[in-house]
Amino acid sequence: NTWYLDAWCHASEGLRRFALDAMREAKVLDAKARNVSVRDLEAALDSGYGIYGGGGAKVQWATLVFNEDAAQWVANEEWHPQQKSRWLKDGRYELEVPYSDPTELAMDILRHGDSVVVAADKVLAASIRERLRSALSAYEALPGTGVAQ
Repeated sequence: NTWYLDAWCHASEGLRRFALDAMREAKVLDAKARNVSVRDLEAALDSGYGIYGGGGAKVQWATLVFNEDAAQWVANEEWHPQQKSRWLKDGRYELEVPYSDPTELAMDILRHGDSVVVAADKVLAASIRERLRSALSAYEALPGTGVAQ
């Protein structure tokens, strides 16, 4: 739901992906535009998941398993051009996606709540578990929730 601009960042001296809705201003610079081949652009920015997909970090693979209810929707989505997927015998859906920075991937996992689990990536699973515990604590702290404090 967001448009992005893939461009050379003069501040960081590297290729970056910018969310257009986050830009506050644009200005013309005296510097010449840098020509970057599509191959170099894809290698730098599209190796991992989402807007944090590039940057030279090591690419890892996350295995996500969606329950039957979520599977029917997720099976029609493209999370990444190199994703791998398969239907499991019990009706669940397994999706493997590459990532180098877990920030955006974690947000997408969390939006599926209890409909998905992270398998085969202990570090990512622990991070998601901690975020869910933190969310639970925030709800438990709300007045009038009926939860003993």
